[in-house]
Amino acid sequence: ICVVIFLLKKVLRGILRFMNKLFIDIGGTKLRSENKNKKEEYLTKDKELISFLEEKLKKDRNIDFVGISFAGQVCNGTILSSPNIVVKKKNIKEYFEKKYNIILKIENDLNCALFAEMKNIKEKNIALLSVGSGVGSAVLDNKRVIRGEQNIACEIGHIPFKKAPFLCGCGKDNCIEIYSGGEGIKKWLDYYKLPKMDLSSLRKSRDKNAIKIYNNFIEGVLRASASLVTLFNPKILILGGGIIKSNPYILDIIKNDLNKFALKQSCINLKILISKFENASLEGAKLL
Repeated sequence: ICVVIFLLKKVLRGILRFMNKLFIDIGGTKLRSENKNKKEEYLTKDKELISFLEEKLKKDRNIDFVGISFAGQVCNGTILSSPNIVVKKKNIKEYFEKKYNIILKIENDLNCALFAEMKNIKEKNIALLSVGSGVGSAVLDNKRVIRGEQNIACEIGHIPFKKAPFLCGCGKDNCIEIYSGGEGIKKWLDYYKLPKMDLSSLRKSRDKNAIKIYNNFIEGVLRASASLVTLFNPKILILGGGIIKSNPYILDIIKNDLNKFALKQSCINLKILISKFENASLEGAKLL
């Protein structure tokens, strides 16, 4: 029986290797896709996911597998919530598999990123924190991905932080994401009637409100990092996401100040590093 199972797995891998695969990573800011080594990139606001995918499948009838990394809550092929992304159809797996006779797999983008990191770093306890349009995380505990009842565990960006005068994309008004996510920063700039500024500009600004936005951002990232380290006691904390990549000095801030927020024993022998992937979520989608 073991030999038969082994041979069946080998045959299945061979079939999958020759499938025409489309991979998509969609976040709050950008939609990226890859098919036959051809890469494309669009602004998410300009490309609704369902319409984009229908367009691709109609153009290339030979596509038979779609792997999607999605910045939102996903369970069993259905989109439960997407705070920063507008999607026309929630039951995406059922819809496309029936209509186009393909295989479709969709997973939370941070879990996808974790899959890529797991393949690259051979450790059994890893926490991943991503800071981009939003704030998200994924955790590997003793070689097991923490998922929860509906595959929505580790939504670190939506734990309480400070009350804000406006709402997060999830509908609450006190999330870390409001303070430490790119979309949240935009809302604060509008609230204080400040010009468009990135984190680097906020850091250098002498405007009291710009300084306040920056300080809250850093505190939120530290609290998110500390929560992950204290709750899950990982051996490695990996930092990713567009804002982290553009501001690598954040690594030093977390290394220097994490023990002020986290349980000190959890920080002993903890390794903190920035992801080496240009797009870990898309690389993880390829492993679906």
